[in-house]
Amino acid sequence: MPHAHPSSAPFSSVESMPWADIQAMQLQRLQVQLAYLADRSALYQRKLADAKIAATDIRSLDDLQRIPMTTKQELRDSLQAAPLLGLHQAADWRDIVQVQASSGTTGSPAYVGLTQTDQVNWSEMTARGLYACGIRPHDTVLHAFSMSKGFVGGIPIWQGVSRIGAVDIPVGADGGVDRLLIAARDAHPRCIVGTPNFLLYLAQVAPTLIGRSATSLGVERLVVGGEPGGGIPAIREGLQQHWGAMCCEVMGGTDLGCVYWAEAEDQRGMYLVAPDHVLAELIDPVSGETVPWREGATGELVYTALGRQASPVLRFRSGDHITVTAMGGPGGRTTPAIRCFGRTDDMLIVRGINLFPSAIQDLVSAMKPLVGGVVRVVADFEGHTTQDNLKLLVERAPGVTPDTDTAAVQQVETRVRNALSVKVEVRMVRHGFFDAPGAQKVALTLRKMPDLSGA
Repeated sequence: MPHAHPSSAPFSSVESMPWADIQAMQLQRLQVQLAYLADRSALYQRKLADAKIAATDIRSLDDLQRIPMTTKQELRDSLQAAPLLGLHQAADWRDIVQVQASSGTTGSPAYVGLTQTDQVNWSEMTARGLYACGIRPHDTVLHAFSMSKGFVGGIPIWQGVSRIGAVDIPVGADGGVDRLLIAARDAHPRCIVGTPNFLLYLAQVAPTLIGRSATSLGVERLVVGGEPGGGIPAIREGLQQHWGAMCCEVMGGTDLGCVYWAEAEDQRGMYLVAPDHVLAELIDPVSGETVPWREGATGELVYTALGRQASPVLRFRSGDHITVTAMGGPGGRTTPAIRCFGRTDDMLIVRGINLFPSAIQDLVSAMKPLVGGVVRVVADFEGHTTQDNLKLLVERAPGVTPDTDTAAVQQVETRVRNALSVKVEVRMVRHGFFDAPGAQKVALTLRKMPDLSGA
């Protein structure tokens, strides 16, 4: 293999270890983690006992499949049974130094604890991801993820930026659009981190709010995550055009860490940057059978924390459905790269067809300037299954009047039916009908029809 250019070399040598060596290291760390769980975690003591498995029975990574998976509902029940950190807490409270919270879209947020060691490991994982995306020591980074509510896009991202040795400007999405754009004008950050829809909105309003286009601000890298968008071609292209910067996507999850998948400059997908801290399995979401890692494979991600002390998870079903886009990449990387195309929580079944709302967003975003590109799926039915046509609300393009709706509706309905084999009923609404992206993640699915009197 030719010598990698220094700029593409990973942050950690772990990311470019031979895959067989990574797996050997993972097995060793897994065995240590299992012994720790058997000794310290009430939840996993019970799960292992119920499955009649001892920690010492796991002698290969294949043996891991003998252990039952952990579901999100089990973690919710665990948290409710023993607040604040649940029955799976495995470190003494006196050793906890930080608590983070999920976005809590279904009731109370899920809390995870970190010991000093966990905190260091999270910062390391996040740094590797941000570095893969192009953030370098001494770069100025404008922080446009939410800084409040304990979300992992806040303080943990700042800790990762600091670990690299870059400069974080922690205005945050909750600091407001004006404040962020003024900071971008004054500081000329090389990088901006935030959710894709919010960064696209920032660029669109920059000329009005600061009298300058986003392309004039000198930004070179956009690091996006937290919601679908970064992997959707039309949204990515919009971001890159509006900012004149390369867009790279990251992915993580509150239960495992802030960032452990991240895109490099080849933009082929997000590489696993922390195989020493997160053991990722790919499974068939229906059968639960393991799917081998290879380019083109699809499945659901299942995670086991390695070396985690405070809030460890074992064979945790993430609900993230992905496609493997590469095996290894720039700088000698040897880990898989992926794109996430949907989540179990979001999936709808329309007349027997599995449908992720992000697939509809992908199609409609690509239909600009016929439409504005903003779409919401109205799932105003019980559960996730319907035998009716799916309702879509689509914003008109800027300056377009309702007299063009008939042609636009027909084209959107035809495009969706041809591409996704699903019949939809489209209703056009005025441009700007939906709230502009901000500190909250964009929800593509609405569970009831909004008031359309002002549409």
